[in-house]
Amino acid sequence: MRVIGLMSGTSYDAIDAAAADLRIEGDRIILTPLGLLSREYSESLRAELASSLPPAATTLEQVCRLDTGIGQAFAGLAEQAVEQLCGGHADLIVSHGQTVFHWVEEGQVHGTLQLGQPAWIAEATGTTVVSDLRSRDVAAGGQGAPLVSIFDVLWLRGRSGTPVALNLGGIANITVVPSSEPIAFDTGPANALIDAVVRELTGGRSTFDADGVMAGRGRVHPELLERLLAEPYYGRPAPKSTGKELFHLGYLATAMTGLPEIAPDDLVATVTALTARTVADAVHAYGGTEVIAAGGGIRNPALMHLLAQELRGIPLRSTDELGLPSAAKEAYAFAVLGFLTVNGLAGTVPSCTGARHASVLGSITPGLGALPIAAPPERVPVALHIE
Repeated sequence: MRVIGLMSGTSYDAIDAAAADLRIEGDRIILTPLGLLSREYSESLRAELASSLPPAATTLEQVCRLDTGIGQAFAGLAEQAVEQLCGGHADLIVSHGQTVFHWVEEGQVHGTLQLGQPAWIAEATGTTVVSDLRSRDVAAGGQGAPLVSIFDVLWLRGRSGTPVALNLGGIANITVVPSSEPIAFDTGPANALIDAVVRELTGGRSTFDADGVMAGRGRVHPELLERLLAEPYYGRPAPKSTGKELFHLGYLATAMTGLPEIAPDDLVATVTALTARTVADAVHAYGGTEVIAAGGGIRNPALMHLLAQELRGIPLRSTDELGLPSAAKEAYAFAVLGFLTVNGLAGTVPSCTGARHASVLGSITPGLGALPIAAPPERVPVALHIE
């Protein structure tokens, strides 16, 4: 089955479309990558999205406009992916949409909202769309995140030691794959605070710390780092999830209250160090023996250098070294989730999300032809192989 996964993460810098041939052979899912396309949001849509996200107030009119605008943006990239990556035909499109709110109170997720109306994708491409992949896990008592954990478990199970899959997006999350039950959770901010600080300090001229230049020039402010590390979220038991509802510019401003003025580069260096420390602490806490990283954060040399130092000898490598393009990992993971859905297979690992049971995920928006729904295979896949 030829499947396209569409993804925009919490950094909301661009939409990724990854295409793959997916099939089940025995107890394995075989994934053959077909390529990746990325497209930035238009400046106007990005600005509207940024102005509507927590802690900003918004209106139902803005939500409706965003749902339509994001859906149309996803549809435009999906059309391009069908033509350029799939030779004019895809069997299924899986859209994560854009997370705009993740409702967490005292560690319990009560709801999650991803915008990007899938009808625009189905109409533009004529292809069936699976979307809204997080809500079913939340309804089953889970965190709805990190949903990539089933991909990580299928892919990394069987490696020696205790491999840890790491995603450095706006929020950092890990999946720990020991010989016993796996576990997954958001460790805290990855690029969320770094990007917010850079955007504020440059007046919007830069939206991220390109090549880690600012962090590399700066020095970590010990007292601010200590205050940030005192955040109660880090001490909560897994599974757990978080988002920009907690880690935003106002949160950082509160932590800086009463401190003398901090130089811009030092501020960026400090929040970069926060990401490295909290990720490494989580890896150490669960006995990780190697870290396999993906996401935009791996393109930040300063962050990766600090993380390697904090890991204290635990090997740090990218998914590229294992045959999976790091820039496309999450999009491929959601392609696999939608593939599981149309095969009647659960897309969650309860020990990773905290749900009462595993669930078949998502809602289906029909395309122009027959629904690509298959009977569940005779054997439930227990491994993922990348060709």
